[in-house]
Amino acid sequence: MNTIAAISTFFLPVLVGVILLYALIKKTDAYGAFTEGGKEGIRLSVSLLPFLLGMLVAINILRASGFLDAMNQALSPVLIWLSIPPDLLPLLFIRPISGSASLGMVADLTATYGTEHFISRAAAIIQGSTDTTLYVLTVYFGAVGIKKMGRALTIGLLADLAGMTVAILITIWYFA
Repeated sequence: MNTIAAISTFFLPVLVGVILLYALIKKTDAYGAFTEGGKEGIRLSVSLLPFLLGMLVAINILRASGFLDAMNQALSPVLIWLSIPPDLLPLLFIRPISGSASLGMVADLTATYGTEHFISRAAAIIQGSTDTTLYVLTVYFGAVGIKKMGRALTIGLLADLAGMTVAILITIWYFA
């Protein structure tokens, strides 16, 4: 473990030194490139704000309206028949929308059931094997002006569904 600690202590300073040395060899203004990148990052952040705000409002509407609770009630019999705990349903809906909201749900499920429980393990695997598809499409596609995102949405949601299905199957096979 001491080797890993030593490597992690020196990795970033060595990386910065290598980048500066490379810039010196290539006769590039490293500081100027850094500040230009910072300016571009700030411009990009400002252009992303409306999309982030829209996503946050949508997530809060889903939570506050009781939509997730209603869907949980309606789909519980089907989920139980499929051997999927109904407590995972809110996570399955929120994960494609928001990474931080789904991470909060995983933390809540883990605090409720403990780290060794089937639901906690399934939630952790779902969190790691899926992406925030709607968030990515809304924010990043919107920031660069892509308006036609139907195929990307379809493929992204199918990939999320596959990840969720495999996560539950892995949890059933290995931990049930």
